[in-house]
Amino acid sequence: MKGVVLAGGLGTRLLPLTRVTNKHLLPVFNKPMIFYPIQTLVDAGITEIMIVTGGNNAGDFLRLLGNGEDFGLNQMHYTYQKREGGIADALALARHFVGDDKVVVILGDNFIQGSIRNAVEDFERQPEGAKIFLKEVPNPHEFGVAELKDGKVVNIVEKPKQPVSRLAVIGIYLYDNRVFDICRTLKPSARGELEITDVNNDYIRRGVMTYEILEGWWADCGSFEALMRSNLLVARENGVDL
Repeated sequence: MKGVVLAGGLGTRLLPLTRVTNKHLLPVFNKPMIFYPIQTLVDAGITEIMIVTGGNNAGDFLRLLGNGEDFGLNQMHYTYQKREGGIADALALARHFVGDDKVVVILGDNFIQGSIRNAVEDFERQPEGAKIFLKEVPNPHEFGVAELKDGKVVNIVEKPKQPVSRLAVIGIYLYDNRVFDICRTLKPSARGELEITDVNNDYIRRGVMTYEILEGWWADCGSFEALMRSNLLVARENGVDL
């Protein structure tokens, strides 16, 4: 199974911090942000990893990560997203890297407590389809929200005004290689991007979507408040009580 870390975008919500570097290279406690999702993949047993990045600081990833020696890897792969096209657009760039394998996709600004290894191993045994991670949150209207029925995901609504649940779809997705065919069929949303929610709903309609409820905390770094929270959570995980 391959791993893909999506670390593109301009990080405009974190200006002026992102005037000097890519958001995913900002520090979170004692490491660059990108280290955490990479480590999540490595801890899950994934050793072939591609970084999808873009903007004016793409070369900084190569200088920082090299061939992945800090993570015990022999090689790190890279590709460049020329435009702001959304998560599904960025994932489509990894098609040739993934080939006929399955893939674990993780957003470069997402942090979790614990391991996804068991879920990855379960998905390796899943004949086809996809698997997503869900987490109960107090502010579901800010995320893609999953509707469950009879133990299955029946729909995902992006940033609903009236959420049907508090289960947010977090930024870790497991797909078979059909995901790239799905990406090619997508049309841009109202904000001009290819949405990962549309990819997930395609799998749901086919009846091949499974899910895991994430244990432990989850955070992302999409805003100053979220960045601060991530720093505090990771610090406490390392025994530093601020």
